[in-house]
Amino acid sequence: MPIHLHWYLPTNGDNRDIVGSGDGSQKTLAAVRSGFRPPSIEYLGGIARAAEQLGFEAVLTPTGTWCEDAWITTAALAGVTTRLKFLVAFRPGLISPTLAAHQAATFQRISGGRLLLNVVTGGDSAEQRRFGDHLDHDQRYARTEEFLTVLRGVSDAAEPFDFHGAHFDIEQASIPFAPYAPPAIFFGGASPAAEAVAARTVDTYLAWGETPAQIAERLARMRKLAEEAGRTLSFGIRFHVLSRDTSAQAWAEADRLLERIDSSRIEQTQRTLAASESVGQRRMLALHGGDRRNLEIYPNVWAGYGLVRGGAGTAIVGSHEEVADRIAEYHDLGIDHFILSGQPHLEEAYYFAEGAAAELRSRGLVAPHPNRNGAAA
Repeated sequence: MPIHLHWYLPTNGDNRDIVGSGDGSQKTLAAVRSGFRPPSIEYLGGIARAAEQLGFEAVLTPTGTWCEDAWITTAALAGVTTRLKFLVAFRPGLISPTLAAHQAATFQRISGGRLLLNVVTGGDSAEQRRFGDHLDHDQRYARTEEFLTVLRGVSDAAEPFDFHGAHFDIEQASIPFAPYAPPAIFFGGASPAAEAVAARTVDTYLAWGETPAQIAERLARMRKLAEEAGRTLSFGIRFHVLSRDTSAQAWAEADRLLERIDSSRIEQTQRTLAASESVGQRRMLALHGGDRRNLEIYPNVWAGYGLVRGGAGTAIVGSHEEVADRIAEYHDLGIDHFILSGQPHLEEAYYFAEGAAAELRSRGLVAPHPNRNGAAA
């Protein structure tokens, strides 16, 4: 399988420093640093158009109380792009699966088939309670499995669809333009409950960036679980990138980001993230232990983002050739989808696309970018 390159939409704002994700630090950063870029449609539209021009296949939008709503934002941005796909993250416990199927079908029609779905079950009970969701961790994943069963069932059904489960009781559900093929479903989660749901229900299993050995172990386990369920999965990974003409330039930028991080901010963020129920978040924290002195966990893989950012906390840092080498190494393990980012997202999209991505394309590793009608461009 070829490599699929995706970028990220910072719907919680952007900066030349590390803006937090789900840890509250973006508000602090906006207050103490100049140059904070609010997530306006004008700014996000500039990133989306740049991503499309530079050959990225899709852009991921996050979900949570700390960022703009992904469905509304991407629907607006679909009108200022023509080929770019939108990987819309959303919480399955906060919306009816029938309504989600209806929204997805509408999005597909008005965008020309440019929707992908990123189902985020939620690993933090405190945040889930802000939405009125009081299920525990494993119950949330059980609900997610039912949600996806209904989503696919309604989408594929030529006749009204029924489902009776522990969390959803659906009678005579339909959407006016069914049956239609639902968008590909991306899903991440490192707990046993999450892995079991992924193996049985999703298309692409996502991991946050870890060392190749750690990723290889997870992929082997997921392949086995999927095989037991009579299915196959594709795999994706989430990394930040610092790609420059020389390795020294890239590491100088990593050092600049690190120098701009106050120790008190690290301590506060680490306390907040340590309280998360997310197994994936605990794995991110274990990569660095809050210590800014031990951040290169593998050649060109830097855990500095995770000091002050929830979620994906690692970056691939190096010359364009080195970054391409690392991506190719993860691809050799079986990773096909690379969801990348860098702050600020507009400028870093150009650094990566004109450098490491161009190197990967020269090696024949990147999938051709489809045009609106699905033909290779």
